[in-house]
Amino acid sequence: MAKTQLNVRVDEGTARAARERALARGMSVNRYIEELVRQDTGEVGHTFVEAAADFMKQYESVFAEEFGTDTRADRSEGRH
Repeated sequence: MAKTQLNVRVDEGTARAARERALARGMSVNRYIEELVRQDTGEVGHTFVEAAADFMKQYESVFAEEFGTDTRADRSEGRH
């Protein structure tokens, strides 16, 4: 993904907090800010859901073999 430079102005307290939080997470301030924006726009959550769906699709037969094919909805409605 191509990167675009974005210049922002924040007060010194905000800048200090961003540096400290990034350092505590072992990442650059750029990466920290980028992740905050992704979280705010829901991109991280969407990516997680897509990855989880892909995982379930890939291992559906393994789960069915191990645990059967009835779903949680089937059990809550009294069907087995």
